[in-house]
Amino acid sequence: MIKNFVRNQVVLSIAVFLALITSFISSPKIEYIDFKVLILLFNLMLVVAALNSLKALEKGAVILLKKCKTYKMVSIMLVGMTFIAAMFITNDVALITFVPFAIIVGKKGNIKIMKIVILQTVAANLGSAFTPMGNPQNLFIYSYYNMGAIEFLKTTLPIIILGIIFLGILIGIMKNEKIDFKVEDVKLEKVYKLLITILLFLIIILSVFNIVNYKFAFILTVIAICVIDRKLLFKVDYSLLITFIGFFIFIGNISQMNAIKVFMGNILNGGQKTYIWSIILSQVISNVPATMLVSGFSEYGKELLLAVNVGGMGTIIASLASVISYKIYTKEYESEGNKYLKIFTVYNLLGLIIFIPIISLLIK
Repeated sequence: MIKNFVRNQVVLSIAVFLALITSFISSPKIEYIDFKVLILLFNLMLVVAALNSLKALEKGAVILLKKCKTYKMVSIMLVGMTFIAAMFITNDVALITFVPFAIIVGKKGNIKIMKIVILQTVAANLGSAFTPMGNPQNLFIYSYYNMGAIEFLKTTLPIIILGIIFLGILIGIMKNEKIDFKVEDVKLEKVYKLLITILLFLIIILSVFNIVNYKFAFILTVIAICVIDRKLLFKVDYSLLITFIGFFIFIGNISQMNAIKVFMGNILNGGQKTYIWSIILSQVISNVPATMLVSGFSEYGKELLLAVNVGGMGTIIASLASVISYKIYTKEYESEGNKYLKIFTVYNLLGLIIFIPIISLLIK
């Protein structure tokens, strides 16, 4: 039973294992857990579940399918939407929104959607690199190093340009199969509930940008969902939230170890070193914790910014946003988890091999 659990919940198992092991060395503290991130994820998963139950995503999928006649066109639309959306609503939100949408498209069109979901994940991580609000590590670096907006965008623009080329090539080599099918139109029912859900979604997005207090958004979300359909509370992927908690405790524990502090100070005394080591750390502890860890020992903000965004590719935990799409996909296609990880790793390692040397040329 334990073996089956580990096989089906690989990332969760790793997170819990790392948290437990490091807790024997350093005492865990409640403040290590970023409850704001957990609450925002909870809110977003709930509202997307509501949109799904009200057939809003299904309606959108039908509209998209009617305009797309080939597999490549479907890929371009889904990956492109995720890439652009991630710049403004964060990579996490983009994946929580568009991966379920892609799965619905796949089911409606009777097409294999795995590679598209993986490319959506790559697109979300690369697209979110462009703006300060694109992902948590960008916001942190933007504030911590007091970067100007133009300086920030000029630094990340090469990642975006290279990302568009990279994704374009990966989509371009796909088989351009024609999609020949008919779909029945979806009628939206309970329109008033849909309007409430859309309004709720906008409030949650505002809470992501700190325009609306996230605690207020949380209370409002729970109340609204109970009005719409309280059963949706059971559709939240709580294992994903536990995965995040595990990683928060792990990074909090290791950041208190003196040996780690001394080691980090010795290896981060240059721009290129900060760049390379930040990418390596991202592969092991994910790019958000790596950002917070490295920032305390390095004055090279631009190099760190480039590194943790490039470093979002690679392993499944390099960007915790990647865990989101993996969890959403394997929840629908439980038997394809191992295959997903293999293809995901191939695409992301290819991305690292291409991006690392090219982006390093920007570092003096």
